[in-house]
Amino acid sequence: MSASTATRPTAPRPAAPRKAGAPRPRLLGRSVVNLVIGISVLYTLLPVLWLVLASTKDRDALFKSAVLSSGDFSFMRNLTDLFAMDGGLYGRWYGNSLLYAVLGAALGALVSIGCGYAFDKYHFRHKEKLFGLVLAAVMVPQTVLALPLYLMASATGLVNTFWSVFIPVLFNPFGVYLGRIFSQGYVPNEVLEAARVDGAGELTTYVRVALRMLGPGLVTVFLFQLTAIWNNFFLPMVMLSDQDLYPVSLGLYTWNSAASVSPEYYPAVIMGSLLAVLPLILAFALLQRFWRSGLTAGAVK
Repeated sequence: MSASTATRPTAPRPAAPRKAGAPRPRLLGRSVVNLVIGISVLYTLLPVLWLVLASTKDRDALFKSAVLSSGDFSFMRNLTDLFAMDGGLYGRWYGNSLLYAVLGAALGALVSIGCGYAFDKYHFRHKEKLFGLVLAAVMVPQTVLALPLYLMASATGLVNTFWSVFIPVLFNPFGVYLGRIFSQGYVPNEVLEAARVDGAGELTTYVRVALRMLGPGLVTVFLFQLTAIWNNFFLPMVMLSDQDLYPVSLGLYTWNSAASVSPEYYPAVIMGSLLAVLPLILAFALLQRFWRSGLTAGAVK
């Protein structure tokens, strides 16, 4: 055998032909992802769909579990009965929830963004230790704080008042954390230095320069706060005994408890639950472009 023959490379073996019926791995993975997403969407929307259908039925149809039947359409009647029940108490509850949630979320978002901006842009003693306490407070459940808050409100005479529910929702540790992240991602230090060189004070720099850049972050924190306050249940139940101060969540709970004795409350509870979902859907739909851009702040940074 010659040297040239010994060193000649061997030809690669042909790859085994793919079976005609075998699915491609990429197509199989996409199908699994679509299946998981479809199940998640159904799991989320089916209760809402049931709520919409049940709100169109009268009491007899609800007790017969005939939600899917085409007859007994009573949507307008249920809506009228809802706002006439107990002297129009539901309208008062709805107004209370809007006041608690919208005003509380707006002020709470301003407080959170301001604190986060201070943690990001200013240097002071024990800054990181204090921020560590903020992160630790994020992990504390709100139900644990209900009793200490009640004792503090009792000592100051605020129990069973508007302020006993409104003041605690203004301070959100998670919002402060998000405020610092947004400040890092949206407010360059060079812009602040340029404003200071032009003679602007710290408050003017924050209000006219930094706060405008923090707009998407402010809306994002506002939506988180709005959702949390609107769904707040345990704190009002601890603090309030006057039904005129109840939010929607606590008011519907009392009606649902009374429905076991007075069945006429069942259609009102279902219709009230449907209306209670609408403000959150409307807020997320109207502010979608702001909070979607705000969620990418960390990625941009």
